[in-house]
Amino acid sequence: MNPRMIINLEQLTENASTMLKICQENGVRLSAVTKAFCAVPKIAEAILAAGIESLADSRIENLEKMANLDAEKMLLRLPMLSEVDKVVRFADISLNSEWETIKLLNKAAGRQKTRHGVLLMFDLGDLREGVFNEDELLELAQKTSRLDYIDLKGVGTNLTCFGAVIPDENNLGRLVKIANDISNITGEKIELISGGNSSSIHLLQKGKLPRSINHLRIGEAILIGTEAAYGTKIPGMHYHCFRLIAELIEIYDKPSLPIGETGRAVFGEIPHFEDRGVRRRAIAAVGKQDYAGHDLQTVDNDIKILGASSDHLILDIDDAKNRYRVGDEVCFNLGYGSLLALSTSPYVAKGYEGE
Repeated sequence: MNPRMIINLEQLTENASTMLKICQENGVRLSAVTKAFCAVPKIAEAILAAGIESLADSRIENLEKMANLDAEKMLLRLPMLSEVDKVVRFADISLNSEWETIKLLNKAAGRQKTRHGVLLMFDLGDLREGVFNEDELLELAQKTSRLDYIDLKGVGTNLTCFGAVIPDENNLGRLVKIANDISNITGEKIELISGGNSSSIHLLQKGKLPRSINHLRIGEAILIGTEAAYGTKIPGMHYHCFRLIAELIEIYDKPSLPIGETGRAVFGEIPHFEDRGVRRRAIAAVGKQDYAGHDLQTVDNDIKILGASSDHLILDIDDAKNRYRVGDEVCFNLGYGSLLALSTSPYVAKGYEGE
């Protein structure tokens, strides 16, 4: 079936093993983030095979998919009030910032006769989730620590996902300080100080991650081998564990400039074109509905991606040494955004290397 995404499970296990070793050498616990591949259990199992013991996802439906896997489960997105019973059932720990939500999680855990772990989120300036005021966070921690069925596991933060704020010794130092303050106020030891995601790996590589940071939530680095702060490749990793295959459905020589008055394209953008004369162009049967317009790179470096509409990917194949024909397949390497979108698309088949 086309289009299809091909996954190399062996390379994923090796990436997970490399990342786990880096974290362990720095005294950091690792939760592998599964959302970019929609928590397909077979892929999650390949990651667990490296020795990782914790899985994290932003959707409770994905944690439910992995309920039978022997690993700690962490819910990354702040829970909705309407899903607290499922959160307690399928997640061992959830990230939280709202007192109303934590109270309902406590009641749900009581009804289920179990305990639920809570990691309180501290907004260090990226302006996504988390309590922004330190005094408010300390108050929230005090109240949370008094609940009957909630375990206050620690504190965490998220950086680079919305405001693109880079993790550094100063902002993560504030996370360490608030963790110590919470411990002093509640009288409880803070088990986890979660210093973010794959964007914190550059600090690990430089030996600059604050010593007390003992947990990271890592997806991108395992899946495509890059750290997220600057997009640089991590040495020793595989960078193309996931690839897209798409079939060519049209090939013609066409002008490189549209003919006629132009306005906005299908998604409201105003496209710009370079006049390169008549070029050999191809259309692949995949579009923004599948990969959302995120980063794709052709494996054949002689092919240039010109753009896409909902269902069509437009390619310049004029310089290609391979004389492509309709029905031929073109292979693409993926970035994190395109991997996430393609995994979610029901129109993209999923297969495995060697099958």
